[in-house]
Amino acid sequence: MGVRLGVVLLPERRWPDDRWARAEALGFDHAWTYDHLTWRDLRDDPWFAAVPTLAAAALVTSTIRLGTLVASPNFRHPVPFAKELMTLDDLSGGRITLGIGSGGTGWDATALGQEPWSIRERIGRFEEFVEVLDGVLSQPAASYEGRWYSADEARSIPGCLQQPRLPFAVAATGPRTMRVAARHGRMWVAAHGDVAEHLRHLDEACAAEGRDPATIDRIVLTGFELEAGLDSVEHLRDDCGRYEAMGVTDVVVHWPRAGEPFAGDDAHFERVVTAFLG
Repeated sequence: MGVRLGVVLLPERRWPDDRWARAEALGFDHAWTYDHLTWRDLRDDPWFAAVPTLAAAALVTSTIRLGTLVASPNFRHPVPFAKELMTLDDLSGGRITLGIGSGGTGWDATALGQEPWSIRERIGRFEEFVEVLDGVLSQPAASYEGRWYSADEARSIPGCLQQPRLPFAVAATGPRTMRVAARHGRMWVAAHGDVAEHLRHLDEACAAEGRDPATIDRIVLTGFELEAGLDSVEHLRDDCGRYEAMGVTDVVVHWPRAGEPFAGDDAHFERVVTAFLG
């Protein structure tokens, strides 16, 4: 069967951005963008918001799945975010996947004027954030009272086109976040570390949650620690075959940029992808 191939497009180009329609034409299974206010060394460079970017992408595509890779609680509240996600799902005709993670300690963590959360608080907030999103997106009205987040009969009408709600792709490596993935995720995402070891821990989390591990897809986001082999189609096939042998179902690469990170040539990238998907 082979792994499915996805692509991340950094939200840095003014609209119209023809990469989204081009990604669909090339045959990618899914296309994603990062959900940050600013990001790493590109903090003072152009950077657009994820939700309106995906809304625009939804209107210039028709088959490719779209999503965030990944959103986090760093600067969001789950109730208004759920309304935005429901709207994106409607605009796309039911093609949105929510990639979501616990966030980090970068610029997003302090942009609202707060001190960075401790690891314990960040994971606690993440657990509640996903729980509230799940409830609000899957019910016409949902209430929740937690330590970090609350919802008071939050409405999600008419609801997602994808029922009972749009799918979650949960980024997780630690035991608590793995349990979140096993409980709420249609997919699991890793971008760092020992993939085989992470997959074993995911199976353990599924067992603890009473879930069949075969019902959760496994996404590897390459380009950081994990290789994608974009220098040649042979290398890409080798890397994807190695991930597939571990149990990975989806591999995601980055659309090349003129400079670092992810520097590369568009024409070469398209040749490699066309040969791989052809």
